[in-house]
Amino acid sequence: MLPHSIAQYALAAHGRLHHVPDPDAVLAGPVGIDSRTISPGSLFACLPGTRTDGHDFAEQALANGATAVLATRETAAPAIIVPDVQNALTDLARFTAERSDALTVGITGSVGKTSAKDLLAQILRAQGPTVATEGSYNNELGLPLTVLRAETDTRFLVLEMGARGKGHIAHLASIARPRISTVLGVGSAHVGEFGSRRAIAEAKQEIIQALPADGIAVLNDDDPWVGLMAEHCTGKVIRFSRRRHTDVHATGVDCDEQGRARFTLHVDRQVAYVGLRLLGEHHVTNALAAAALAVAAGVPFDAIAEVLNTAEPQSEGRMQVTERPDHVTVVNDAFNASPESMQAALQTLAQMSRGRRSIAVLGEMAELGQRSTALHEEVGQCAATSGIDRLVAIGGPDARAMTDAAVRAGLRVAEHVATKEAALALLTDLLTAGDVVLVKGAHSLGLLAMAQTLAAPVS
Repeated sequence: MLPHSIAQYALAAHGRLHHVPDPDAVLAGPVGIDSRTISPGSLFACLPGTRTDGHDFAEQALANGATAVLATRETAAPAIIVPDVQNALTDLARFTAERSDALTVGITGSVGKTSAKDLLAQILRAQGPTVATEGSYNNELGLPLTVLRAETDTRFLVLEMGARGKGHIAHLASIARPRISTVLGVGSAHVGEFGSRRAIAEAKQEIIQALPADGIAVLNDDDPWVGLMAEHCTGKVIRFSRRRHTDVHATGVDCDEQGRARFTLHVDRQVAYVGLRLLGEHHVTNALAAAALAVAAGVPFDAIAEVLNTAEPQSEGRMQVTERPDHVTVVNDAFNASPESMQAALQTLAQMSRGRRSIAVLGEMAELGQRSTALHEEVGQCAATSGIDRLVAIGGPDARAMTDAAVRAGLRVAEHVATKEAALALLTDLLTAGDVVLVKGAHSLGLLAMAQTLAAPVS
């Protein structure tokens, strides 16, 4: 948080002070929403929750070091009183972004945005102080809280932006206007909410339309929907590709015996070998995006290649590999799922298992609209043709459609279970030394916890 007085932040939030003994006291810590982990000198935001109300923890936050709270009603703690806490956080983030010297980078896309963001953040941190979205906290609450972590010396601000409908990204970009933006791709994720892939593309291109006149658009040239977005950029366009010789591109793409991608990176006439530590060939696109964004930010080529070769997975539930003591390998990719990411994960499972029994545990995908059943069937067909040994599908009719399609396409063993508890019981009895098991599904199914349980050491 940029160091400003409580009075200055109250003015920015369109609030009034209550029980503040020193309005000139400086708020210097990040804004917190958990009273248990609040930082000394910070502002505690009293957000309403489904089960608890942040106002009930205002005094605890004060005892743990908060200087003041952001609230909609008076409490015993020094407070900035506002009509709506979340709207006030947006105002404070906009106030911070306008006064920060950090170079702001925006990232969106139907798949891969969190992994690309994590790669870029590691490249930029080697150049200077960097603040980046944590995990996939990319919504109307997560983005302001990320911006409010910026400090006086922050050099780069990397913001992942998600959307559930038209206008969402435009709103997020209005809080902290990026000077460099990328769209990784336009896929099927959330097509049930948007209605069509064209509508998804129109929503994603808002991040390009938000660029200033001299901004830089970084576009995936392998996706025709993304390629068309260049017409909405008045500044420079940098294209990246796995298939064409664009500004930033890859050649010689393959995977090692553990399923980690490797390729030759080309930027203009500069060339370097990259062996990613991330699991899955699909991460080549994410790495190219990160490299292109770093080029736009002025990072030297050698520094980009060096970090890509050493970068580690950062966010939970994205191709996390655990080798259990009993020699069962668990791949936790359970944070979320789309048709495209499902198929990429299945291909990775097949690549990394090679001679070992491979089991895909796939939950239903959400928000796919009228094509939901057909898209689940396509994933089932992919499971059959990818070369894996067994499929366990979790959920209702769409999960059963997945297994039925897999059997029709030739997979010998495909089972349907209704719940994650039933799947866990099945796997507990099924898994033996040498097995490789992938867990993936819609975030709403809660498979992340199941994958963590599955990855825990067996006594």
